[in-house]
Amino acid sequence: MVSPGTSSRAVVLASGGLDSTVAAALAREAGHELFWLTIAYGQRHAIEVERARQVAAAMGAVKHTVLSVDLRALGGSALTAEWAVPKNRQNPERSQGIPVTYVPGRNLIFLSLAAAHAEVEGASLIYFGANVLDYSGYPDCRPEFIRAFEAAVKAGTKAGAEGTGVRVCAPLLEMSKADIVRTGIRLGAPLHLTHSCYDPVGDVACGRCDSCMIRREGFSKAGVEDPTRYAVV
Repeated sequence: MVSPGTSSRAVVLASGGLDSTVAAALAREAGHELFWLTIAYGQRHAIEVERARQVAAAMGAVKHTVLSVDLRALGGSALTAEWAVPKNRQNPERSQGIPVTYVPGRNLIFLSLAAAHAEVEGASLIYFGANVLDYSGYPDCRPEFIRAFEAAVKAGTKAGAEGTGVRVCAPLLEMSKADIVRTGIRLGAPLHLTHSCYDPVGDVACGRCDSCMIRREGFSKAGVEDPTRYAVV
């Protein structure tokens, strides 16, 4: 539970995906009031924004804010430009280099907005569903990035200057996808509402992009049926 004298409010950086939903469930278990923040950034899988709304409602978020930030104007990623999304890649291939689904500056921008939102709402924590095991190719999901971001927030915000600051909590950072699924099941998170696909057809997941492959493997290893509808079974 929350320590006496500590703000019970937490901003959840929520995409509508599996990881951020389980991170939110852990924040709820810890006794925090959930202030959800979802960024509509021009992503090709925009359905995740609607799923975030559904998950926020199901989990009893105190407030859900959706911000629009047009990262498509910058491009540079298969998620924000008309580039092909990699398909059918196995784990060894996924682990090599930074994938084209990396969005330049995305988590830096998102966490900055979350920190601003936390200042306004009087929250002392940001819950962030980063995971280094399944997404090791993304440099903005590493613990050293998170610690550096916390230092920047402390140095450059009113909350930091007044000694309160904002801490980034990434409880899934070193968990396997199977463990994330098991944790979500244990906490009663609405995993059936979550969306993970990078390249969906309408609201149907492709079943072949990196994110779909990782999700499917995680549910399989956890021994849990994946409620997602896939175009390719």
